[in-house]
Amino acid sequence: MGQGTEFGLVDLEEVETPGDEWEEIDVSETEADRIARKRDRKFEQFEERIKDADQFKVEQSVFDDATLAALYKLVQDGYVEAFGGPLSTGKEANVYLAQGDGREVAVKIYRINASNFRQMRDYLEGDPRFEGLGGKKKDVVLAWTKKELANLARAKAAGVRVPEPIATERNVLVMEYIGTEDGRAKRLGEVHIENPQTAYEVMREYMRRLYSAGLIHGDLSEYNVVFDAREGQLVVIDLGQAVTVHHPNSREFLERDCRNVASFFSRQGLEVSEDDLLEFVTDPEPDPSRS
Repeated sequence: MGQGTEFGLVDLEEVETPGDEWEEIDVSETEADRIARKRDRKFEQFEERIKDADQFKVEQSVFDDATLAALYKLVQDGYVEAFGGPLSTGKEANVYLAQGDGREVAVKIYRINASNFRQMRDYLEGDPRFEGLGGKKKDVVLAWTKKELANLARAKAAGVRVPEPIATERNVLVMEYIGTEDGRAKRLGEVHIENPQTAYEVMREYMRRLYSAGLIHGDLSEYNVVFDAREGQLVVIDLGQAVTVHHPNSREFLERDCRNVASFFSRQGLEVSEDDLLEFVTDPEPDPSRS
């Protein structure tokens, strides 16, 4: 790693090896669904407070009864204590700043009526964790949310710096907030990189660790990596679409990741190629026990 280790951006000490089993993802009815049906007085009061809050008025289409019930359950369980404003809004999901268990957290709310529903299915189909998943839009979005939690946990166990996964309920994911009091962490494409060689070595090491753990990001670029100014580290985000190496399109996704990363760092003045990056990432092969 050379400069990557010299600057302390990647810890090469032995990390916990992820389990050989693939996580089973359950998309059956949750407590949030039961809360939404029951609609007791406390839940209705919570719902009214959320809908009256200024930071949520613009995007109230995100907050159907079941989503509000999921937030209510996360508050009850102590994962969320108070909501702040939006960090980002998109076609798939909105992300909000919140207070949770004495620290700032990010609350990602996936839209049930996501515009790229078909694309979600493309990433889920072929993943052994989602065999037998039905065709209901709700089930696909709920599976996607749990998939992101599982992917974050696997990446973290493999020694990749990602937002710490905290909890999920239905279509809501709570995770570590990456940023400062001035706002969210800047994406790699939004900052001046003082040492591109170091950043590249960190990125390729992250990709290699993901691959060794049986995961491929599937949408990796300078837009899905942020710089944590507090720690001085690169952080990989948006792992919802990450697939296992068993996915029928995993090689295509990996090659695209390598192409995107190599292209970005080539624009930073480095002599790197997607072929060399691909060779580095895939050596060694993933743990055979996962085959």
